[in-house]
Amino acid sequence: DRFFSIQKVLGVMHLLSGVFVFAAPFFAEGELVSTPLFLTMLFLHMLCYMPTVGLAMATSFHSLKDREKFPWIRVFGTLGWIGAGVFVSRVLHADGTAMPMYISGVAGVLMGLYSFTLPNIPPPAAGKKVSFRDIAGLDAIKYLGSRSFTVFILALLLTSIPLATYYAYVPVFVRSAGIADPAFKMTFGQWSEVVFLLTMPWIFIRLGVKRVLLIGMSAWAIRYGLFAIGASNAVTWMIMVGILLHGICYGFVYVAGQIYIDKRADRTIRAQAQGLFVLVTYGLGQGLGTLVAGWIFNGVVTGGSLDQWQIFWIIPLAFATLVTVMFALLFKDDLPVGRREAPA
Repeated sequence: DRFFSIQKVLGVMHLLSGVFVFAAPFFAEGELVSTPLFLTMLFLHMLCYMPTVGLAMATSFHSLKDREKFPWIRVFGTLGWIGAGVFVSRVLHADGTAMPMYISGVAGVLMGLYSFTLPNIPPPAAGKKVSFRDIAGLDAIKYLGSRSFTVFILALLLTSIPLATYYAYVPVFVRSAGIADPAFKMTFGQWSEVVFLLTMPWIFIRLGVKRVLLIGMSAWAIRYGLFAIGASNAVTWMIMVGILLHGICYGFVYVAGQIYIDKRADRTIRAQAQGLFVLVTYGLGQGLGTLVAGWIFNGVVTGGSLDQWQIFWIIPLAFATLVTVMFALLFKDDLPVGRREAPA
C-alpha cells in the first residue's frame, strides 16, 4: 500500500485469499489428501487476508472527518459476520463440513472484485525510499511512545492471547454442553456487538478511553468466569450470557483501541500505527494465544467432560483478571484535551 493505491492492494489480496481458502478442502479429503498442503493453503490464505484488516481500517479513517464515528462503519463488518454464521450454521447446518471454506472462497473473490470500485487512495510512499523502520512501524512506536501507550499496547497484546481461546474453543465447548448449532449461537455475540458499536461514539465521549477500555477488559474476565461456573452442569443461560458479552469484550477493547491509536497518531504515521495495532493484536497476541490455548486444551480436555472444561476456562479467567488489574493501576488517559471530544 506504500506503492499502489489501497483499493488495488485490497482487491488483489482478497482475490488471492479467496482462491487459497477455496482450494484448501481439496487437500483435506478425497484423492489429494495432504496435511502439509492443506495447512499451506490456510497459511497462504491468512497471509493474504490479514493485511486487508489494517488496510480497511486505514481506508475508513482516511475517509472519515469525525473518527469517533468509526464504529458506525465497523458495525457492517459485524453484520457480515452474523450473516455468515446464520447461513452456514442455521440454514446449511454445515458447521463440521468443508462448506464454510467454499463459501469463504467465493465471498473472498467477490470482495476482491468489489474492492477495485472503492474510492482511490493514492499510495503515500510513491517515489520514496522505504526503510526497515517504515516497514516495522518503528516511527509509530517512537512518536506514540509514552508510559501509558506502552501499558495500552501491552494490555492489548495480553488480552488478545485469551481472545484466541474464545474464537477457537467456544464452539467446541458449546457443542460439548449440548447446545445445538454452535456457530449460529455464536452470532448472538455479534448482535450484541452491533448494539454497542452503534452506541460507542456516545459512550466514548462521556466515559473516556480508560473507562471504556477497562469495562471491556473486565467483561473478558466476567465472560470466562461464567463459562467456568456454568461448565460442570452445562448451565445454558450462563454460557449464552458469556457469548452475549462479546459486544462489550470486543467493541470496548479493540474498536475503542483503534480509535485511541488514531487519535494519538499524527496523520503522517496513522497507517503505521494501525498496522502496529494489527500486528500486536491479530498477529502476536492471537498467534501466541492459539499456541497456548492448544497446549492447554490438549493437556486439560482429554476426555471432553464438562468438569475438564471448567478447569480449561479458569486459566483464561485468571489471566484476564490480572491484565485488567494491571491496566487499571498503570494506564492514564494522556490524550490531548482537543482530541478527547468529537468535532462539533
